[in-house]
Amino acid sequence: MKVKRIVSNISTPDVAKAKSFYQDVLGLDVVMDHGWIATYGSPDNMSIQISFASEGGSGTPVPDVSIEVDDINAAIERVRKAGFKIEYGPVDEPWGVRRFYVRDPFGKLINILAHL
Repeated sequence: MKVKRIVSNISTPDVAKAKSFYQDVLGLDVVMDHGWIATYGSPDNMSIQISFASEGGSGTPVPDVSIEVDDINAAIERVRKAGFKIEYGPVDEPWGVRRFYVRDPFGKLINILAHL
């Protein structure tokens, strides 16, 4: 057996609310939408990873989701332009990533990062 995909599931009574952050800011595609569940992603890149942590690194809380992007500066600009508050960073971390934390519309702490 091989794991083919791992998906984070965030509980919410308003599934459509995800669009403002995950599609409009991050540019993810809706890869499935049944009304009661919508999945955002990239049909071209479905990596498999799951992390377990006692802290988020550099004394930060553990984020609910980590999202790697190809252009961290563009991500920062899009998040700010959309009116989402950056809660940590942007910062170059000693383990080789530039990242920041932002809360999505559901209050989930999102770690957006790019490898240096």
